[in-house]
Amino acid sequence: MTALPDWMQPPREEGWFADDLDHLPEAPRHTELIDGALIFMMSPQREWHAIVIYRLAYALQDQAPDGFVVAPEMTIRLDKRNRPEPDIVVAANAPVEDRTWYEPSNVSLVVEVVSPESDHRDRMVKPRKYAEAGIPHYWLIENEDGQPVVHVYELDTVTATYVPADIARGVLERPVPFPLVIDLATLVRGKKSR
Repeated sequence: MTALPDWMQPPREEGWFADDLDHLPEAPRHTELIDGALIFMMSPQREWHAIVIYRLAYALQDQAPDGFVVAPEMTIRLDKRNRPEPDIVVAANAPVEDRTWYEPSNVSLVVEVVSPESDHRDRMVKPRKYAEAGIPHYWLIENEDGQPVVHVYELDTVTATYVPADIARGVLERPVPFPLVIDLATLVRGKKSR
């Protein structure tokens, strides 16, 4: 059995707290905190996943009105024991600052691009936590034969759960969190379809 390095030992009996992530320089990139446990993405990122995130973030920022920030791979401090890192965060009225996380009250949209390593967290764990924190919009992007399919969810504030609002193939057109139209084929091909 291999001993864990000192930095991987929880600093307290209750586990890790959200603020602890800012004091772990040895932790790998994309370290998340879920229910007080550190989650490491140790496997290499897949090309499809990376390209979809990059191009979608660019498309969102291109269409976002003033006052919105699109930030790939930033954490959200949901509470003291949860600080997940969505693939893309769209924050409203958030000036660009020297920060490492967003408050849920500033987040308008969270996007997760499903990969084999994260599918359970992206489909089951994170949506529940984002909804309970009051984040109004959640998109889950699946790879369907090489093409992105966007499952769009909106927050039902009465139940604090997400309800399906759309499944987009080909073109994603939404009025919220701001009006946008995205040709989904450009997320994998990089140019407009004809």
